[in-house]
Amino acid sequence: MKNILFTFLLAASFIGCENSSEEKTEEKSPELSINYKKITLDNGLDVVFHVDKSDPVVAVELMVHVGSAREIEGRTGFAHLFEHLLFLESENLGKGGLDKMSARIGGSGANGSTSRDRTNYLQTVPKDALEKMIWAEADKLGYFINTVTDPVLAKEKQVVKNEKRQSVDNRPYGHNQYVIGKNLYPKDHPYNWQVIGSLEDLQNATLEDVKTFFKKWYVPNNSTLVLSGDIDVDQATEWVHKYFDEIPKGTEEIPALVKRPGKVDEIKSLYYEDNFARVPQLTMVWPSVPQFHEDSYALDVLAQYLTSGKKAPFNQVLVDDLKLTSNTTMYNYTSEIAGETQLIIRAFNDIKLDTIKAGVEKAFAKFEAEGISDKDLNRIKAGQETNFYQGLSSVLGKGTGLASYNTYTGNPGFVSEDIKKTLAVTTEDVMNVYNKYIKNKNYIATSFVPKNEANLALTGSVLADVVEEKIVIGAEESFDPKIAATYEKTPSSFDRSIEPPYGETPSLATPEVYKTSLNNGLKIFGIENDEVPLVQFNVTIDGGQLLESMDKLGVANLTAGILDKGTKNKTVAELEEAIQELGANINVYSGQEEITISATTLAKNYDQTLALVQEILLEPRFDDSEFALLKSATIARLRQEEASPNSVARNTYNELIYGKDNIRSKNNLGTVSSVESITLEDVKTFYNNYISPSVAKMLVVGDISEENVTNSLASLNDNWAAKEVTIPTYTTPEAPEKPTVYFYDIPNAKQSVLQFGAPALAATDDDFYAASVMNYILGGGGFASRLTQELREGKGYTYGIRSGFSGTKAKGDFTISSGVRSNVTLESAQAVKKILEEYPTTFSDKDLETTKSFLIKSNARAFETSRAKLNMLSNMSDYGWESDYVKDRENIVNTMTKERISELANKYINPNKMIWLVVGDADTQLERMKELGYGDPVLLNERQKKIKK
Repeated sequence: MKNILFTFLLAASFIGCENSSEEKTEEKSPELSINYKKITLDNGLDVVFHVDKSDPVVAVELMVHVGSAREIEGRTGFAHLFEHLLFLESENLGKGGLDKMSARIGGSGANGSTSRDRTNYLQTVPKDALEKMIWAEADKLGYFINTVTDPVLAKEKQVVKNEKRQSVDNRPYGHNQYVIGKNLYPKDHPYNWQVIGSLEDLQNATLEDVKTFFKKWYVPNNSTLVLSGDIDVDQATEWVHKYFDEIPKGTEEIPALVKRPGKVDEIKSLYYEDNFARVPQLTMVWPSVPQFHEDSYALDVLAQYLTSGKKAPFNQVLVDDLKLTSNTTMYNYTSEIAGETQLIIRAFNDIKLDTIKAGVEKAFAKFEAEGISDKDLNRIKAGQETNFYQGLSSVLGKGTGLASYNTYTGNPGFVSEDIKKTLAVTTEDVMNVYNKYIKNKNYIATSFVPKNEANLALTGSVLADVVEEKIVIGAEESFDPKIAATYEKTPSSFDRSIEPPYGETPSLATPEVYKTSLNNGLKIFGIENDEVPLVQFNVTIDGGQLLESMDKLGVANLTAGILDKGTKNKTVAELEEAIQELGANINVYSGQEEITISATTLAKNYDQTLALVQEILLEPRFDDSEFALLKSATIARLRQEEASPNSVARNTYNELIYGKDNIRSKNNLGTVSSVESITLEDVKTFYNNYISPSVAKMLVVGDISEENVTNSLASLNDNWAAKEVTIPTYTTPEAPEKPTVYFYDIPNAKQSVLQFGAPALAATDDDFYAASVMNYILGGGGFASRLTQELREGKGYTYGIRSGFSGTKAKGDFTISSGVRSNVTLESAQAVKKILEEYPTTFSDKDLETTKSFLIKSNARAFETSRAKLNMLSNMSDYGWESDYVKDRENIVNTMTKERISELANKYINPNKMIWLVVGDADTQLERMKELGYGDPVLLNERQKKIKK
């Protein structure tokens, strides 16, 4: 959890707190204070209020101090299971629970997460829905468990198992953390098992098990409620008392968990042949310390120093000198009762991991000899101020931080102490923790290697014990989720079935936008925003992949990649150091239609950050050795994508949508052969021909005026000469006249990745936003959508499914995408087909009401964060829209009718004019797809050999 908090608050001199019900000021800084008020109800519930009236929104977070560490062996995954269950139904919200209500009130989409140590439930809503949210959160905590029945439990078990298949079983290196946990922690240690639990434990869970778990842990005296945003604290306090006071305190005392580190009596090496890996990966793990331990702060610095940036010892040795990998990663992962420091290195193709380990030892020796300098330490700390302010950019981020500190320390204002310890780290501290926890200490090493390449694993490794699920048709228990729960309602002093009314409707305040341009053609779009002393800006050059030729695929991506690899007057290390000393972030990346340089900086360092961006943009170094490393890294990514079902599905689907002769069908990275053939001269040619202000724009959001932005760009105007750039246009095909099923074989895939759809609309087409409105109930509305309600909530086939329209100035596609468990591939496709066929005639008045309510009310959240404001500027600059385009969209929503929905659905989501792509296990699923009724499926790759276990 410490890693999550790290981005929230990291600068001691900027925090002040108001704590306790008396709102006593503990610390105050003239520069910034984080105001909060904390009360504790008689039943033990901690409630924290934070006022931020910059946007008419409120974040509501309920954090319960229970994660997988509170489970017992054989009954794992319960905490995560409740993360799911609490959204489904409660006594007074009824079926659909908070998810259904969120769709009506314009919420950000109710969400939650589970860690080893806590479970949280959170969302951002317009401020007029605050009382509704307090009512709903109370209903989850005190009036929920009676609604859980055997059918509900059976269905949600399938959803959670699908999540495990998607996030673990069907992903490259997905089992790595499982192997580490089993070997780093003793069998009876609560971190021995993974948060998501095991499929077997989930399947064996009984209704009585689940109810017992809830009644023990989901009690007010084990929970924290945070209300953060545009609130009236007195009114909110009154509502909290009304809805939470009569929820009883838990009957059992909840003792604190005892700190207990991992245990490694001797170095232990394990290996696993990964079905989805294409390059070998070495992970080394040392037991360390829990969160907030005195040594955790120096371990954070140590991990960052060793592997982050060009000057990092591990990158100097393994990347630059030995050329064994493109990057190294190390992090200090601290949890409530224990911590672990992990080093992860994904090698290039066919590299033996013994060679990687030898490089690791060489890098450690280099660090031991050189240590860390005060300058490097200060460079690492410099970024913390920027991270701190970024954490304050949303009320949800602030709410999560306050909830977390309260949960683990009992004090939301503990951040002050936490920050002081971070900034107090010395170079001696860093060396001390290295010697104490890493040097010559026992560790766990895992070697995850491609199938049939065990020879690449560390010498002496033993086979790791990983449980693989078999693909068996009809293996899951059947259930009927439509069976209503029958129970006696929990008594209350008032009628809780009456949903509270809305408060005063918040007005939509569109940010004021300024527009100008430079003499060289660079267009400027900006929004001044002084909520936090940050500036974020993007310089975007149109073209990107569209300017490539078919024999140089990937050259735009390589051009973007080389731009921040040093400048005329700075090596890569010197450039990184200059950026980090400012506490800034600068990234260069390429897309299908553009190359973008993005930057985030403290407002006081804007001019210096802009100067570095100009240097990157106009004076690239074009270093031969850096280019060679960049190509190697790109090829490694491409090889890995070959075995990732999601990547395969995305790349294959694009070719089916756009056709192989359309550049839009190609992977932005290129191909292995094209990248191998591209030279540094090719990149220089691309740069010299196409990086021009005549096709560029700068988007600026933050604590800086229009005048200061304009004045700051004088040098860029003078030194960046315009040239004529003609960007090719590629015509997107029309939707197919008949449906075809395509199949791509990935043996033993635990899920099938589905991509169903057709070419559709450009963002500038008159129907584009109207079609998106039509899609809300189909698959764009999360839990409000029919696809989710049927395939996830109704049948338990998937963890998630969505549909949507993509499009820019060019025509994009309509796509339905999901990962479903392999043994219901056909059934999932049949369910989607049926929904699409019925949608135009079954869209109801209630559906229209829900769509309008969400899309109108959610506009209160439209411009809360800097990212949202940058997205607004991007839309304006790309498509020529005015700053009040949101109001035009509101008009489309308000005038929408069922007849118009039917017209749009018939035109753009016809299942008989679609591409139906399945990426999965052909051995068990290919022949079954004939039953969809669209003819024999077309196998797109050679039938793969079945992998034997």
